[in-house]
Amino acid sequence: MLLLQLILNGLQVGAIYALTAAGFSLIFGSTKIFHFAHGATFTIAAYLFHYALTNLGLHWTLGVAMAAGGAVLFGILLDRFMYAPIQRHEGSFFTVFVASFGIGIVVENVIGMVFGRSFISVSTSLSRSVELLPDLYVSPLVGLAVLTSLVCFVAVHMFLMHTHAGMALRALSENTELVKTFGLSPRRLSAYAFALGSVLVVPAAIFTASSSGLNPAVGHHVMLISLAATIVGGIGSIRGAAFAGLLIGMVENVALWQVGTQWSEALTFAVLFFFIIFRPSGFFGRAAVS
Repeated sequence: MLLLQLILNGLQVGAIYALTAAGFSLIFGSTKIFHFAHGATFTIAAYLFHYALTNLGLHWTLGVAMAAGGAVLFGILLDRFMYAPIQRHEGSFFTVFVASFGIGIVVENVIGMVFGRSFISVSTSLSRSVELLPDLYVSPLVGLAVLTSLVCFVAVHMFLMHTHAGMALRALSENTELVKTFGLSPRRLSAYAFALGSVLVVPAAIFTASSSGLNPAVGHHVMLISLAATIVGGIGSIRGAAFAGLLIGMVENVALWQVGTQWSEALTFAVLFFFIIFRPSGFFGRAAVS
């Protein structure tokens, strides 16, 4: 029964990881910007949801809208006023990374000053577990997280495959100059990528706030998982990142059947190193030909 409990927990965590990893992969694959502050977007969305429900007493739908608005605004402003000037002055990949890392640290400290650095959680009726079988407790959030992830991925797939903006984003990931020849603006498409990638983080942030809880440093773990899942799934592949996020979430939880909780992040790196050594292109990535 313990194994079944861990599998169900792994499904919920894996769905959350899949959403955050897909958001990061979408931004990185489209713009080639190493958006380390993706973890900060997660943290902002989670704390805005917490503030809306706990401090303002708003309905959860308004809390979701507030979290989504804050995440999208943060992503677009960061792209417009930090990444764009760096790229305009031909800043290096490392320059973008350091700037993004610095923003992540600033966000963590600001949230710590505003909300405190202690552990907090959002209590909802869906957070309470019910006993399905003897010694098997399941929260409604498990099914809701999986269902929400599926809906989000279907929606993103439809957007990328069947809309002009989505096809333009896919073209941007392949060749920026080709996009310009068709009269499209890479800057505007970059804003679309950041908006969509930031939105994908919001459900994951809300489910985390309602289940395992939050602290200002939660963004670092999110970024670790997003980066690992992007590599394991194949750089540039959104479905690969989603699948890898689900795999990492399952591995972290099912492995607790045999090892202690202190090994959870080590197992993430073990999966990452395995793919780096034996399949560098990841699940759905394309092998480079020299």
